[in-house]
Amino acid sequence: MPYKSSKQDLLDVLVLEWALQVKNYRLTLDRRRCVGCQICSLACSKGAITVEKTSKSADRALKPLVDIDLDRCNFCGVCDVTCLYGAINVTVNGTRNMALILNESYPKISRVITLDTKLCLKDCFECENVCPWQLIKVSHVGFDGQPVQNVNLLSPTAKRRVRVSVDIQENYCPTCKICEVKCPSKTLKVRKIFEGKILINTDKCPSDCHDCVDVCPVPNVLTVNTARKVDIAELYCTYCGACKNVCPVPEALMVRRTKVAHTRVHSGAWNKALEKLTSKQAGVKELKAVTSLKKRNVIIKRLRDEIDR
Repeated sequence: MPYKSSKQDLLDVLVLEWALQVKNYRLTLDRRRCVGCQICSLACSKGAITVEKTSKSADRALKPLVDIDLDRCNFCGVCDVTCLYGAINVTVNGTRNMALILNESYPKISRVITLDTKLCLKDCFECENVCPWQLIKVSHVGFDGQPVQNVNLLSPTAKRRVRVSVDIQENYCPTCKICEVKCPSKTLKVRKIFEGKILINTDKCPSDCHDCVDVCPVPNVLTVNTARKVDIAELYCTYCGACKNVCPVPEALMVRRTKVAHTRVHSGAWNKALEKLTSKQAGVKELKAVTSLKKRNVIIKRLRDEIDR
């Protein structure tokens, strides 16, 4: 047990701390990045994380409030590695070296973003402009190695020699794919972390209700149509579940996640979390896939041993 523990709930940040003899555990929740989704609360095996609706402001729904119970939290870091928006950070003695990562006992969420800057248009800032979280910064460097402020002022020859640099803060990217779709050269590729489906029961969806639209962190994924019901543009949806958290009518809006992109699993600790994030069927499917891969690797190893003899 820690000889000292503390919890500070400030306006923009929630900080939990454990102080032991030789280790100091610290969990920081950045409320500016937090969207009030379901992911961390579903992944937490201790039930330490709760998500609650908040009162409206000027007839507009506000994002749900995430809270963490200090008595239940054991600073394992599961919430850190599964947060889509990089809002949670767990450190030990000031560094992010949780045991579950070091021992590979829990997978990391995979953000696969690829870009060939050689194919980028020299005067294009589209990905930087459309990113809802301002995670992308486009810059240019001339043939002399100096930064270029305005490519259009260069001569045609100098413009051809300009190198484009695109810096993406991947740790905070929820992979909404807006930048990919809007990229004029189609050289930016983003693989979604979650795959799934959002279902709206139009019979239960109340007219003139726009709570889910208000809290959706991705622009224009949810909109209100002429029939005063909610429409979905799933191409950009991250399936975070913030909309589900504020829906006033049970089963009017359903979020079903079918697949999670993650690194290789070395432990069974992930299975329960996967079931809660997706479904039992998806968990069984992944478990079978992992088992098949292990069998395949065993067979390949045996064949290689036979060949080497």
